[in-house]
Amino acid sequence: MPRFAANLAYMFTERPMMERFGAAAAAGFKAVELQFPYDLAPTDVRAELQRHGLVQLGINTQPRPNGGESGVGAVPGREREFAEVFQKALDYVVAIGGSAIHCMTGVVPPEQRPAAETVFIKNLERAATEAAKANITLLIEPINPRDRPDYFLSRVEHAADIIAKVGAPNVRIQFDFYHVQIVSGDLLKRFEKFFPVIGHVQIAAVPTRGEPDEGEINYPAVFETIDRSGYTGWIGCEYKPRTRTEDGLGWAKKYGVVPKGS
Repeated sequence: MPRFAANLAYMFTERPMMERFGAAAAAGFKAVELQFPYDLAPTDVRAELQRHGLVQLGINTQPRPNGGESGVGAVPGREREFAEVFQKALDYVVAIGGSAIHCMTGVVPPEQRPAAETVFIKNLERAATEAAKANITLLIEPINPRDRPDYFLSRVEHAADIIAKVGAPNVRIQFDFYHVQIVSGDLLKRFEKFFPVIGHVQIAAVPTRGEPDEGEINYPAVFETIDRSGYTGWIGCEYKPRTRTEDGLGWAKKYGVVPKGS
């Protein structure tokens, strides 16, 4: 049976961040993922995870200070900045007991893309070496251009090619069915084809990015395919609830996400 993790940047936002861990556990989640938790003391986060018996998955590298939330991993001329934000992410994820870092590429104009590819590969090579010492997986995620125009990585095929060039076993794809559907479609075949280099999976409805019980993706079929594949990781629920988070979790009950005490 698929295992689902709550993305606390998107879910339970009715509460302050530090209260979302308990809310996720009370709703029946056994794992959580974060995006940019850097304003929270890692000791406090780790204490909340332990208090509620939650598995901590990944975090994102910190966005560039003056450019939104797109990162700098593939931005030419920002290599030193990437090294700094990556080290900060590595220290943080180790401190909270997490397992992965999503290395965000940043926005790159078309004329800089050849140089950006070289930059991204070299940045990942160096980062992968350091992450491996702590048993941390690095994730790269294709993100659709409708939500994030000019983001360097948008296609699964490109991500797989980058991973092949880096050649490190701890660099893998974060396969978000929401983004892949918008960019490419043919979800089940793409998931099966790139399964050997997929390190994490995320979900949301298309086009709304709401709960996975509406829209154009047949998620019951997706979950069956994931189950048959032998995937042993978690599926991150990176969606925007239509209303109160708990009120939209009906879809998850048959997969074992049920409130404590039910």
